[in-house]
Amino acid sequence: MERNQAVDGLQSLFLKANRDLSEVHSKLHKEFQQIYPDHANPMKLVARLKKIEEEMSSLKDQCTELLTAKQDLIDKARTLLVGNRTMLQRLQASTGGPTTSDEDDSAYLSFNQIIDEWAMQVKSSKEDEEEPGSNDINQLLFSAIVQSN
Repeated sequence: MERNQAVDGLQSLFLKANRDLSEVHSKLHKEFQQIYPDHANPMKLVARLKKIEEEMSSLKDQCTELLTAKQDLIDKARTLLVGNRTMLQRLQASTGGPTTSDEDDSAYLSFNQIIDEWAMQVKSSKEDEEEPGSNDINQLLFSAIVQSN
């Protein structure tokens, strides 16, 4: 099979370009190792940053799910505990026994303090928003907090 002279010229040009690029790669690699100690190659750092940016979206979704689950737990606990406490007070009143007031019940006060702290965190996050009217998850969760009777 007879080879065309133009194809041979093109092949040798590609081989030379490959050798030149390999030499440039080797020199850059050595230079980066000297300039950036401890394997702090800028190209590798850029690749890591891109990977972190990609993972941020997933992390944001997971945080949203976590905040939603936390708020759901708070709402259910508050509803259940306040309901049970109210029924207990009614039961105590119907039996003629002494009823425990809100101020005398340290567990109830502590529970309300924790709920209020969570509400303040959510509220402060809402106030820190830069864009008014944004659909911030903390704002949505804050509006879903069940108020005690």
